[in-house]
Amino acid sequence: MEQDLLPQTIPNSLSDHQNDAEDDDDAPTLSLQALEALKEFLTEQSQNSNDTAAESHGTETAPASTPALISEDWRMSQFWYDHHTAQTLAQEVLTLCKSDSQSLSTRVACVACPSLYAYLKNMDSDVSVQLLEYDKRFEQYGSHFTFYDYNQPEDLPLELKRGFDIVVADPPYLSKECLEKVAQTVSFLARSEKPFLLLLTGEVQKERAAELMGLLPCGFRPRHSSKLGNEFRLFTNYDPETRLGGWELDN
Repeated sequence: MEQDLLPQTIPNSLSDHQNDAEDDDDAPTLSLQALEALKEFLTEQSQNSNDTAAESHGTETAPASTPALISEDWRMSQFWYDHHTAQTLAQEVLTLCKSDSQSLSTRVACVACPSLYAYLKNMDSDVSVQLLEYDKRFEQYGSHFTFYDYNQPEDLPLELKRGFDIVVADPPYLSKECLEKVAQTVSFLARSEKPFLLLLTGEVQKERAAELMGLLPCGFRPRHSSKLGNEFRLFTNYDPETRLGGWELDN
């Protein structure tokens, strides 16, 4: 970038002055120190310009650890987690995998949360995780993808029944009906003894999450890259202790 900018920005560079010294001994020149400072300034200006352009288009530079994600489709109520949220959730799931004494080969189900699936595979390619999702664009994940319509909560392959040690669900809608049906799906997927359940949904579903699934809210607040207006919460059926802000219990 410096090499592209300097000849255009500084037509009277030091080398030019040296070549023309015999013709114009009185022409002003820049010291080497001044040139280096100017190069640094131009580089910073170029970077700031790029950042400003990205912000004007509503984009941010993604961290190096961010996996490639398929674009959101708002018509299917798709809103991806922001980087911090997705990474925090993925790390929690991987921690549960390592600490799970109930299974020799822990299996994870991601129900309607494809961005979490992508982060999990990005952070640990060996993790056994199945994505259940309505959007058939995710068929690119091959055998790790299962088509899922929450309106048919148990219309799933029988080999998935009671087959998962950890189930993470993010219902596409904030209605009572949607949560009830997703709860049926979670019950279908989860192992019979002490599964780890994580639910991501709106604050308005707090009482229903407790009634339907026995889940309690954590202090951690999930956020989305689209800056949704509804307050979202993370609910679990296990005490995360010092992780995820712990359980947030009513007094």
